[in-house]
Amino acid sequence: MSHPLQSIHDLILDGCTKGFPPDHPPLRLGEVGGQGWNLLEEDLAFPVAILRQSVFQQNAAWMREFLHRTGTSICPHGKTTMAPQLFHRQLEDGAWGITLATPQEVRVAYDHGVKRILLANELTELGAILWVRSTLDSDPGFEFTCLVDSLEGIQRLESVHGKDRPLAVLVELGIPGGRTGVRSVEEGLAVARAVKASAGLALQGVECYEGIIITQDPQTDEQRILAWLDAMGKLARGCAAEDLFQTEEVLLSAGGSAYFDLVARSLGRVDLGRPLRVLLRSGCYLSHDAGHYRRLVDLLEARLPVAWRPPSHLAPALEVWGQVVSRPEPGLAFLNLGKRDVSHDLGLPRPAHWFRKGMHPFPEPAPEAWRITTLYDQHAKLEFPAGSDLAIGDLVGCAISHPCTTFDKWQVVFMVDDRYRVVEAVKTFF
Repeated sequence: MSHPLQSIHDLILDGCTKGFPPDHPPLRLGEVGGQGWNLLEEDLAFPVAILRQSVFQQNAAWMREFLHRTGTSICPHGKTTMAPQLFHRQLEDGAWGITLATPQEVRVAYDHGVKRILLANELTELGAILWVRSTLDSDPGFEFTCLVDSLEGIQRLESVHGKDRPLAVLVELGIPGGRTGVRSVEEGLAVARAVKASAGLALQGVECYEGIIITQDPQTDEQRILAWLDAMGKLARGCAAEDLFQTEEVLLSAGGSAYFDLVARSLGRVDLGRPLRVLLRSGCYLSHDAGHYRRLVDLLEARLPVAWRPPSHLAPALEVWGQVVSRPEPGLAFLNLGKRDVSHDLGLPRPAHWFRKGMHPFPEPAPEAWRITTLYDQHAKLEFPAGSDLAIGDLVGCAISHPCTTFDKWQVVFMVDDRYRVVEAVKTFF
């Protein structure tokens, strides 16, 4: 049997792929790491997205240590990267499974060897329900769980029958005015009872997504999230009291990339009198960022009890590099990267490094005064003090804010070592 990632390694890349050197003959993706390419030698085409291998590994180690110290598990959200190569690294690191958001994402993961999947969404599309049911019937190794928050949703799932195995579901608890999910513990119990009465479903646990609560008042956010998690524990205890759970192990799942410490603290205290797994779903910890999640994780790390604090810190591993293509005025430069290349929904990119071949052995930190003030489709407007030394052809590495909407702009992201030598190409499936 071939390796589940073999089809990715066999993909042919050429100059039609962003970042791939336009003058290089086509080659297999799995051969990229052996070409000796170096970003600093301009062996790649700009703009280009990279993952810094050492930071990536540091972030993975941070999460492993956090999980060990808190006794929680992780089912990282794959929508962040949509990169099966990274899914398998997370599984090798001990991830319980992979979380996904849509049936298409589920199919990508399954077709590349991921056998335990949590769909953090309601499954209502009949074709997708049929695929899940038939795959559960044909593949004994496939484990699939999705969310329910209504009697109508349960009826949709019941409309397609499986042969033997029931479809595992989690009752989703939302909040008034929030996103999906039942709006009260009482509604959640009603949905759970309907699942128990169903011949084709099995109640596996309770779920919420607390990450929608982000305001300018962190203390109030924390109080609201803890109240939400308390309600989730109450719902789980109510289900246990009525013997509604139908799996050997109960899952309590929450914990996006901003508040998973609160989830570990609150749900870790829940006692159902039966095997229980607290399942976090952070998807951004591997790449992290230098904006939105950095601010939230700085608060998270400050909240951690000493016993929970890993020895390192999460750090930005994902960068987008561009080249200076125009210096039309003093104090003004334009890079050849823009909205098609880098996230801007939660903040503009920030110049983090710059490099001039023949002048620097390695990239230098970008001065704090440098600012990207505007993004166009294919250009970034970089403003800086008039005396700054920046020339056409210089390379500028940008730290990003919000990795989820940066990865989706790239077919291939290049992994580099500390000397910016390319060691691997990572394929995404958006």
